[in-house]
Amino acid sequence: MTRSANKLIPGDFDAVSSLAHSPAVVLDEALTDVEVTGVLVTTPVPEAESIAGLDQAARERAGFEAKVGQTLYVPGAEPVVLVGGGPAAELTINGLRDATATLVRAAAKFSRIGFEIPALGTLERAAAGQAIAEGAALGRYRYTGRSTTPPGAALERLALRIGDVLPATTGAVELAAGVAVGIVTARAANVARDLANTPPGHLTATDLADVAVSLGARFGFEVEVFDKQQLIELGCGGLLGVNRGSTEEPRMVKLRYTPAGTSTGHLGLVGKGIMYDSGGISLKPSDPMHLLMKMDMGGAASVLGAFTALRALRATATVTGWLMCTDNMPSGSAYQLGDVLTARNGTTVEVKNTDAEGRLVMMDAIALANEEGVDTIIDIATLTGAALMALGTSTAALFGNDESTLASVERASASTDEQVWRMPLERRYRKQLDSDVADLSNLGGTFAGATTAALFLDHFVGTTPWAHLDIAGTMQSDADDSWRSKGATGFGTRILIDVARSFQPAR
Repeated sequence: MTRSANKLIPGDFDAVSSLAHSPAVVLDEALTDVEVTGVLVTTPVPEAESIAGLDQAARERAGFEAKVGQTLYVPGAEPVVLVGGGPAAELTINGLRDATATLVRAAAKFSRIGFEIPALGTLERAAAGQAIAEGAALGRYRYTGRSTTPPGAALERLALRIGDVLPATTGAVELAAGVAVGIVTARAANVARDLANTPPGHLTATDLADVAVSLGARFGFEVEVFDKQQLIELGCGGLLGVNRGSTEEPRMVKLRYTPAGTSTGHLGLVGKGIMYDSGGISLKPSDPMHLLMKMDMGGAASVLGAFTALRALRATATVTGWLMCTDNMPSGSAYQLGDVLTARNGTTVEVKNTDAEGRLVMMDAIALANEEGVDTIIDIATLTGAALMALGTSTAALFGNDESTLASVERASASTDEQVWRMPLERRYRKQLDSDVADLSNLGGTFAGATTAALFLDHFVGTTPWAHLDIAGTMQSDADDSWRSKGATGFGTRILIDVARSFQPAR
């Protein structure tokens, strides 16, 4: 296939992504080889204590009260950045991640940073190390892949001095182990961010398939790519129907990670990969909405990002992923309202809105996951504006049919600070999906749109334990916010990694 020079291809993915660089995060009491030192300041601060040469009065004059997220840059031959941590008694693992992200942004012009943390107290050392590493790598992230302006300084080194963690102790070993995990999980999330941030003309379905092949070879998972003819032979009518209006071919990308030892179970991951979503014939109404739709493949990006971490973290389960990739475009050949599509499992679906396309491509993947015999399915998709309206931009909607599976996602959410909120899979709304001409329709009524979308997917899941993450609200951030950098957030990547690392079937 001939490619435009503008395309994102495997050979240049490293050049535009954080795969090319990860910071070194080390415990170093002397804070050697640093250009600036951050100091985490928690309250209460003893009245007589001077920090970076500033007594309490001087700090107050500068407006620094050690509130969470506050910073104060103190210039000098050895500059210091004060970072507010809030009350010491309330410092959490997530707070450490946020404080580190705040520091590396406030010191954005520096490549080598020291960070002095008074104490971790009762916080678990490995979890703390992971959070600090994630805060550093996620907080410093910037997508610069298509800019001609040179990027800012890369973060090369973060040296840590922690009051109650000394080198060559058990706590230091645990901290270092956590740091190693955090570098891997943050890198995976940044891969997802890079993909979702890439302009749609530079990353088509075929391009994403090529990138997946490259990443699979590098990070130890198998990749199988299905082209249009193979999708026809498989009977994937949802993916093929949505693709009808596009000049770009669709791709289904199947990923497979196999653990080195005996597998503890088989987890299936399904990611929505709408490379650009115009809404099709049901055209989206506004330019700002269209501008964000290069990120409508955020679910597929998160699944692919998660796979880059599984071998390094020695995940114990077999994990299979399905990325359902196509554009959704209006044209003379586009699928139309009133059309009936036939899913892989034979279910017929009446199209009542072409902008409810994500569930159509995912129905084929869920059917295939069930054919594969997976123990559990987790799908992730930028699926509904209703989820955004209900929960805003910081919390994803969580649906599912199995308490154990939902609880595992919630535990992962708590440890990663990728917030989710469990929503009711209210089956009384299922009748809204009834159709007069097919088995069901792809759109419910005026209200409870996130729920009816989940109920549509539930039809294909059947009795398999399942969780559904609707990340339409959390896929991007308008501004830097704790570990979330402006642009695509890579939301869900670390949740999927956390669940997959020690997955066992629901009992």
